[in-house]
Formats: sequence, structure tokens, C-alpha cells
Amino acid sequence: MSFSSEVKEELAKHVGKSRHCQLAELAALIAFECRVNTADSENQPLKEKYQLLVHKLFEDNGAFGAGDERRILEAVKMWDDATGKPHPTETVNGILIQQSCCKRAFVRGAFLASGSISDPNKSYHFEVVCRSEEQAKQLCDVINSFGMDAKIVARKKYQVVYLKEGAQIVDMLNIMEAHVALMNLENVRILKEMRNSVNRKVNCETANISKTVNAAVQQLRDIEYIRETAGLSSLPDNLREMALLRLEYPDAPLKELGTYLNPPVGKSGVNHRLRKISEIAESLR
Repeated sequence: MSFSSEVKEELAKHVGKSRHCQLAELAALIAFECRVNTADSENQPLKEKYQLLVHKLFEDNGAFGAGDERRILEAVKMWDDATGKPHPTETVNGILIQQSCCKRAFVRGAFLASGSISDPNKSYHFEVVCRSEEQAKQLCDVINSFGMDAKIVARKKYQVVYLKEGAQIVDMLNIMEAHVALMNLENVRILKEMRNSVNRKVNCETANISKTVNAAVQQLRDIEYIRETAGLSSLPDNLREMALLRLEYPDAPLKELGTYLNPPVGKSGVNHRLRKISEIAESLR
């Protein structure tokens, strides 16, 4: 099962405690699914959630009967009393999503109807496909009211509201109250960050070792060149001593080389002398 499916299964079982939250989520399901009757929908979590909400909102008090879609549409502000006909809309009436808890329910419903999350082991991507610019803007505004940075992009005939940062997707799961999925995602993020940190350190150490080896090889070439041309005896005493030590200890780091001098010299002093030797070799060339 995909991570996205796991999130939807968890959300399908979660129902807001208040009636106003349940209505906000039901309105989102209808708006984003673009129909009242979800019996033919291939989205199983959406069907389960729709039936659960209808049962909670209407059947408990005996007000809902089979096929009575008018009561549902009236409750979610999608019934036109003037014409006595359904008036489903792609956006949800603002009265239903005024409170923070209702906004959470609205986002949850939108995601259940047409959202997806990529496998966090591969990449971080959260999106909800919207049918119109108005629908996308409403969803984007609601998501961003929680301090998020959701954006909208056109994809063929649809508008897609999306997030791409791992931390924001974690926050998004918290907003929708998918707490089990949130913990699973956090575990993946921690492991990925640990692996990335180890890789960065290994790469850094490898680069430093490579740099040190390359520098030592060049130093040896310079010393050999001086010995073959002007001779090491042409060097000042301190540089000749340094050159002989480098020939004797070709793999030793600068700090270690400094301890073999008499008196000992620090890393910067050794580096200075080797640089002078390289300058002399270059001038001879």
C-alpha cells in the first residue's frame, strides 16, 4: 500500500467531534468530488468517509432517509431555495469554514477527494488537484491560514495546490489530524537526515584526504625537481631540512612533519616552508 493510501485510510476513520466540523468536511467531499452521491466513486476512503459523515449528521436523529440528497445539500449550503433545485459549487460556503477546526476538516475532505502524497523515502510532495482557479485559491488560502506556504500550479485543465518541503508536509498531516502517518513520515525524515549527514561527513573527509594527498605529491615533485637541477644544497638550511623530512616521510601530514623538526614547528610554519620550496621549484622551471 502506498503512503498516500495509508494517509487516506487513516483520515477516512477520523471524524470531527463537532457537527460544524463534520459539515465542513462533507462540503469539501462534495465540492471536490463534484457530486453528492459517491456510491459509484472508485475512491474507497472517500466513500467510507462520506457514509460515515452522513450517518453521524443525519441518520442518528432519523432526519436522513435513503436518497434524500436535499437535506445534505441544504446542510452544506448547496441548495437553492428560490428554485428548489440543487446548487452544488466547487467552492465551499465561507460560513462553514470560519473556525480553525472546521478549516482542518475542510482540508481533510479536499485531500480525501482529490489529494495525494508521494512516498517520503523517494521525495517530499503533497498536492490536491482542483477543478477551477476559485477552488484552488480557496483551498490554498485555507492551508496558508495555518502558516503554510502552499502554491498553485496549472496542470492541463486543472489547478494543483501543492507543498514540497518535508517539514511543511509534516505540518500538513498535523493539520489534517493524520497523526499515525505523521509519525511514520517523521521516522523516515530522521533516517534520511542521518544518512545525508553521514554522507556529507564522508564526502568532506574524502575531499580533505584527496586534497592532502595531492598536495603531498606535488611537494615531492617540487623537491625532486630541485634535487635534480640545482641540488638540495642550494636551499637555505631551514628549507633543506624541510625537504629532506618530506622525502623521508612522504605520507605524513603537516602537523606531524613539524614535530620532526628541531626545534618543532607548527602546521602553519611547515606549510610556509613547503610553499617556499614550491616557489623555488617553479622559478627553476
